[in-house]
Amino acid sequence: MTTALLTDQYELTMLQASLRDGTATRRAVFEMFPRRLPDGRRYGIVAGTGRLLDAIAEFRFDDAALGHLAEHHIVDGSTLDWLADYRFTGDIWGYPEGEAFFPGSPLLIVEGTFGEAVVLETLALSILNHDSAIASAASRMITAAGGRPCIEMGSRRTHERAAVASARAAYIAGFDATSNLEAGRVHGIPTAGTSAHAFTLLHDDERDAFASQVASLGRGTTLLVDTYDIETAVRAAVDVAGTELGAVRIDSGDLPQLAAQVRKQLDSLGATKTRVIVTSDLDEHAIAALAAAPADGYGVGTSLVTGSGHPTCGFVYKLVARGADGDLIGVAKKSKDKLSVGGRKYAWRRIGAAGVATQEVIGIGEHAAPRDGRELLVPLVRSGERVFDESLESARQRRRTSVEELPPHARQLSHGEPAIETTYLREGR
Repeated sequence: MTTALLTDQYELTMLQASLRDGTATRRAVFEMFPRRLPDGRRYGIVAGTGRLLDAIAEFRFDDAALGHLAEHHIVDGSTLDWLADYRFTGDIWGYPEGEAFFPGSPLLIVEGTFGEAVVLETLALSILNHDSAIASAASRMITAAGGRPCIEMGSRRTHERAAVASARAAYIAGFDATSNLEAGRVHGIPTAGTSAHAFTLLHDDERDAFASQVASLGRGTTLLVDTYDIETAVRAAVDVAGTELGAVRIDSGDLPQLAAQVRKQLDSLGATKTRVIVTSDLDEHAIAALAAAPADGYGVGTSLVTGSGHPTCGFVYKLVARGADGDLIGVAKKSKDKLSVGGRKYAWRRIGAAGVATQEVIGIGEHAAPRDGRELLVPLVRSGERVFDESLESARQRRRTSVEELPPHARQLSHGEPAIETTYLREGR
């Protein structure tokens, strides 16, 4: 299925005008970057790059797409002819998935002709803004969880396709599993899930529901114990499944208090290895509040798939350089509230003696090669051919190491400034 119409109309009207005046073939460098982090956040995490590369491969104007554009007179005949043959033939560099980012980080650099690069703007922004918002929130939740496993279970709180993308982004950021079966099929993410309150309410009593679930799924299953009275439910759960019961789940109430109460009761019944899983509208702050509670894992839904209050990263896609008389000159928007920095960018992260990141350095100019730090941009596409592909496990590991190298205050959940400063360095300096 083509991704070509997952775009805004003005991409194509700009294309039409530039084809008419001859500037569509001018060399152009576009850059995606965040002007700032969401309020109070200290870092962000990149996700969605792999999905974007898949989408670019499917960015073809087929007969149906061209027919729609023609029928609605969106572009003229010569533009339709150009789109019919569209293939991206340029180069793309980017921060790989799992990498931390900061204000001004050149997360994606697209170089080609103006025509072939400008039409990718909306597609690139929609994928990376969404997925990076989810991964950034998920990373904070993983930090708050302190090593306890987290399950993504937000499918019912977002668009059905966004649910799959959210599960992928959360997995990159460190979540252990998802409830979404399509994410499991497409991306190979471990899936998890047992029962909801409806299953308990279906049966004549709670004990019958537990017996049915254990008979079907085994003693290692997770029983939901807050439909009626939790203390009674825990007793029935252990009575039915025995001390080999895998876990109980609490989905309402004062979670720290209830987790402690349930843990004590399970231990008194001999179910010392039965885990306590908590859910119910958790976010990173609620997870942090459970740090001292005897919870063994968390299920996170609504807050995760909505970016925990920040459902987009605010990335923008701007022309930063264009060809002129054989050279590449920097261009930039100058409005006071939406400044951008012109010039083709390079990026590296300075690391101090103790292995702690100190600066995000952005070199400006074709000869501002990375130095004295860890290079951040990797080639993704060369001459239209994809050259970068990696497993989600590699992205997960990158997220871990990237966050670990940040200063300790980067992992605090309180409002604060970006964990490291962004410095611009022009070539020759």
